[in-house]
Amino acid sequence: MTRTAIIVGAGPNGLAAAARLAEHGAQVTIYEQGPHVGGAARSADTLGPGTTVDLGAAAHPFGIGSPAFRHLGLESHGLRWLHHRYPMAHPLESGPSALLHPDLEDTSATLGEDANAWRLLHRAVAGHPLESLANATGPLLRMPPHPALMAGFGARALWPAGPLARLVFRTEAARALFAGSAAHSMLPLGHPFTAGFAVLFGGLGQSLGWPVARGGTQAIINALMQHLAVAGVEVHTNSPVRDLRELPASDAILLDLTPRQVLELSGTGIGGRYAGHLRRWKYGAGAYKVDYLLDGPIPWRDERTAHAGTVHVCGNLAEVAAAEHEVGSGRLPGRPFVMLAQPSAVDESRAADGRQVIWSYAHVPNGCTAQVGALVDRQIERFAPGFGDRVIERVETPPRALEDWNPNLVGGDIGGGSLRGTQQLLRPAPTLHPYHAGAPGLYICSSSTPPGGGVHGMAGWHAARAVLRDWGVAVLPTRSPAAEPRPGSR
Repeated sequence: MTRTAIIVGAGPNGLAAAARLAEHGAQVTIYEQGPHVGGAARSADTLGPGTTVDLGAAAHPFGIGSPAFRHLGLESHGLRWLHHRYPMAHPLESGPSALLHPDLEDTSATLGEDANAWRLLHRAVAGHPLESLANATGPLLRMPPHPALMAGFGARALWPAGPLARLVFRTEAARALFAGSAAHSMLPLGHPFTAGFAVLFGGLGQSLGWPVARGGTQAIINALMQHLAVAGVEVHTNSPVRDLRELPASDAILLDLTPRQVLELSGTGIGGRYAGHLRRWKYGAGAYKVDYLLDGPIPWRDERTAHAGTVHVCGNLAEVAAAEHEVGSGRLPGRPFVMLAQPSAVDESRAADGRQVIWSYAHVPNGCTAQVGALVDRQIERFAPGFGDRVIERVETPPRALEDWNPNLVGGDIGGGSLRGTQQLLRPAPTLHPYHAGAPGLYICSSSTPPGGGVHGMAGWHAARAVLRDWGVAVLPTRSPAAEPRPGSR
């Protein structure tokens, strides 16, 4: 008898869950409330006809190595990864930019007296990126697939990034590179486990890279949709679900929703302790997005910065730590941490006639209502004098607008919930079965479950595994093709 599954929400996790269930013979139907699939992993011509702007994530160190995406072979459906000369740059006022090279030894060679410390912190992840991702992109409360590697990573990850950087590094460049990667946690750098983000993001950048998808992040979704079409998955857009009792009968329902949206549904059968955990779920810092169309590259003071895919714009370790502390305390910093991507430096399809699409967002308190765009402008101008003169068009998207566009982005939180305290380990409730949603046949597969935010599909991949196990279906192993050499940079 063919099993049936319904997925509510068509973000990357919902699509990945559908792919895995269909691979095991299930009949899968997806309901998406909006007119387009993809969740926050979409692209559009926000800056005018002929432009391609990523509406959510832009660079994908997790996507290129995602066990789910690699298993599904998205490259066979047209996905193409593009690499910049440098995965990441971190401009400094006191001197040239700190640069993360695509090779660990090359990065270490630029860090002088910190070369050995940098190498020791990152060499396990850089040397075993796919195994490290297999460990990091699943529930932490489990036996990891590569336990020895995970043990070594854990010894580094437990530390707060700020104090660790001050302890082991002497150069401003090494400290800044480490702090910028740690800030991807959207937590104060004094918080435990933030060093883990620095080591993981840094190690991946120095091995798999931090690539962009040719044609925009939408290309990842397009490849997933092509795979699902071949697998016979049925997708309904413009189909909001408010009461699960109105859905067709099925053997399982998977919710690609965060706790707030789950609680707003009728007919879930969720109650008691589990519902209480969802009500107490805390959302994290918000993003204030600013996209720019320029008449040419950003005029960085250190011109090498123009060849970096991602740029962390804030200043030295002290400035990054201060900015993240302010946001963590619910205050808007005068000099916020700005994440910036320069995709059109390697992808001419993003804009025509030499114009450049620049993607950026600032870390702000959740639900921030202040006008932050001018602060982002000034942060970039600090390290790229004359930047404002290059701007042809700009579009600001504050936290409220992000949530209006995608209700999962509560208060501008792009990660499905804060990683503070136990929420980093116990998502979305304190249970060893994080994908079970507190009622028979009901599952949750959003970024509010392990491993959290990012365009990698792994929350959905693991949720589908939980469904298959409950059905008593033998789960096919996730194939992990060997990593191919990183393409030569331009």
